[in-house]
Amino acid sequence: MHSQSARYYAFISIGAAILTIALKLGAYLLTNSVGFLSDALESGVNLVAAMGAVWALTYAAKPPDEEHAFGHSKAEYFSSGFEGALILVAAISIAIAAIPRLAHPEPLEKIGLGLGLSILASIVNGVVALILLKAGKRLHSITLRADAHHLLTDVWTSVGVILGLLLVSVTGWLILDPLIALIVAANIVWTGLKLIQESGSALLDASIPLEERQMINEILSPYDRQKVQFHAIRTRMAGNRRFVSFHILVPGSWTIQQGHDLCEEVETSICAAIPNINVFTHLEPLEDPKSWTDQDL
Repeated sequence: MHSQSARYYAFISIGAAILTIALKLGAYLLTNSVGFLSDALESGVNLVAAMGAVWALTYAAKPPDEEHAFGHSKAEYFSSGFEGALILVAAISIAIAAIPRLAHPEPLEKIGLGLGLSILASIVNGVVALILLKAGKRLHSITLRADAHHLLTDVWTSVGVILGLLLVSVTGWLILDPLIALIVAANIVWTGLKLIQESGSALLDASIPLEERQMINEILSPYDRQKVQFHAIRTRMAGNRRFVSFHILVPGSWTIQQGHDLCEEVETSICAAIPNINVFTHLEPLEDPKSWTDQDL
């Protein structure tokens, strides 16, 4: 269900990218503005990234197999990292187009019509970005969230281009057009680097979000009053899936059934509180010194 829903939103992103490319390219052809060209190039990145997201979400949904016992959900991080790299490529392309215009500014044409097309494209991107951001949080999908943040960056890029070209039309300072394009390039470089950093961190088995770790601690804390203790709590995430493991220390006089029932109770509580989480517990006697040899983290 997660895969089908996430892929549905990824296809919405593809449709939005195609539409905005057409609108922004039309604005560039009408006005000859390198600012609009930079905006269109970023939307081209959106299209490639959205297609990559469909692949990642499809592959991540594959069930575990003999070679990938924990599933394939980390494929989402390759998509978000790839999108970050594409953003950097777009920034370089924008700079290559804009720098010559600093020395040789070119006149702009039909600015009003071009601005209208750009505003329409920004509205499309803004609406789709909010939809993807909400879906990404609900489905715990870094791919959808990365796509949403990229689209929001695109919106602010377009706003900057629009305001800059309004200044050009008022002041007649043609050099503002390539300057705006270079500012756009610098802005999307920052976005691309953040996406690459987040993806790399997750591939290195980053912990689950702080709020989810706090939820686990809140679930475990009441048991401390029952002569039960916990240690070696470790978490990691892979796409939409979460993993947590920890040791449960109970009195040695407990029966196996008592210990098993406690483990089941704790695991069920955590699974009910945090979607898509796998819980691994290890039961140990409280009085045995060897039970405390793995307390780190």
